[in-house]
Amino acid sequence: MGLFERISRIVRGNVNDLISKAEDPEKILEQAIIDMQSDLIELRQAVARAIATQKRTEQQHHKNQTEANNWQQRAQLALKKGDENLAREALLRKKTSANTANTLKQQLDQQSTQVETLKRNLITLENKISEAKNKKEMLKARATAARANEQLQSTIDNLGTDSAMAAFERMEDKVMEMEARSQAVGELGGVGIEQQFAQLEGGSEVEDELEALKMAIAGTDPSQQALPAAESSSDSPPPEEPKSEVDAKLDALRAQLNKI
Repeated sequence: MGLFERISRIVRGNVNDLISKAEDPEKILEQAIIDMQSDLIELRQAVARAIATQKRTEQQHHKNQTEANNWQQRAQLALKKGDENLAREALLRKKTSANTANTLKQQLDQQSTQVETLKRNLITLENKISEAKNKKEMLKARATAARANEQLQSTIDNLGTDSAMAAFERMEDKVMEMEARSQAVGELGGVGIEQQFAQLEGGSEVEDELEALKMAIAGTDPSQQALPAAESSSDSPPPEEPKSEVDAKLDALRAQLNKI
């Protein structure tokens, strides 16, 4: 394949593509109806002319046939009167008229066939135009619906639903980040009530463990530590230890000195 042929095909392909894109179904259908109606007008005119010609042929045929009959009667009359020459002349005129009538009859038959064909074509074209008009309206409705659907789809595509949903997701992440920052500020600014109760609940366990550790270091059994504490809680004082003899003499001496 030559270079120019390939270029020619490319050009034709581009031109056909442009034509295909430029075609508007409604306009094309409307123009097709206009062209068909124009053909219908021409066909009607042709039928009218054919019928008019047929009528003239019928008139001429009838006229020549009548003249042939008249000359026949005149030939008979001349023969009755004994004028053979005049009868012969009448028969010649009759023959001419009869021949003309026969020729017109043949033309009339052809014209009748032609007129019937034109009439059938006219009816067929009228039916086609009527069908084309109905089909045009249906195709126009389909084309309108297709364009509306295309515009709707284009509108939906241009709405940017994905970007809108992405914006919602970004805002959700931002709100979660704000909540996290708010919680962090609360924790840094003061201990919440939940945490305060948790510290109170956990504080007793720490103190118990600390006391047990102290007793373990001092060699005291924490389970027995509670008994002396219970005894010390009574009102009676602890029993005194017995004094020595020296302490007794010293006490007696202090008593005598107090009496002086």
